[in-house]
Amino acid sequence: MYQTHKTYTIEEALSKLQKYCAYQDRCHKEVEQKLKQMRMIPEAVEIIIVALIEDSHLNEERFAKAFVRGKFRIKKWGKVRLTLELKQRQLSKYIIKIALQEIDPNDYLETFHALAEKKEATLTETDPWKKKKKLADYLLYRGWESHLVYDKVNAIVN
Repeated sequence: MYQTHKTYTIEEALSKLQKYCAYQDRCHKEVEQKLKQMRMIPEAVEIIIVALIEDSHLNEERFAKAFVRGKFRIKKWGKVRLTLELKQRQLSKYIIKIALQEIDPNDYLETFHALAEKKEATLTETDPWKKKKKLADYLLYRGWESHLVYDKVNAIVN
């Protein structure tokens, strides 16, 4: 026995993707993946993506701004990590630059300092070198710039 897969007309697929994009902002790559999962042919994929852009369901700049605001506010990611994640989603450098401007520079530094101090307080390591390494690794993984990380680590760990 073989499995049969549901096939979609362009109108059905467009309707489904409009709902998909209305639920949450999406980037072009996510929409393309969804259409491939639906087994749409490349010509249909192009038609649907153009239609989604024209009726404003798909807007990469809006997606990037929302992504940056959310990941910064909720997950406390730094600009390095945010840039990497947006590049993985195949967004242009121009859009990434615009999206990163959504972060207020004062909030950025306040968040960084609060995150570093909160993490430092939870570390139980007694060896100062190991403690510095753990704190630096944590902050670098979160995508904070290395010059900020090393200055802060050296300032708060004795």
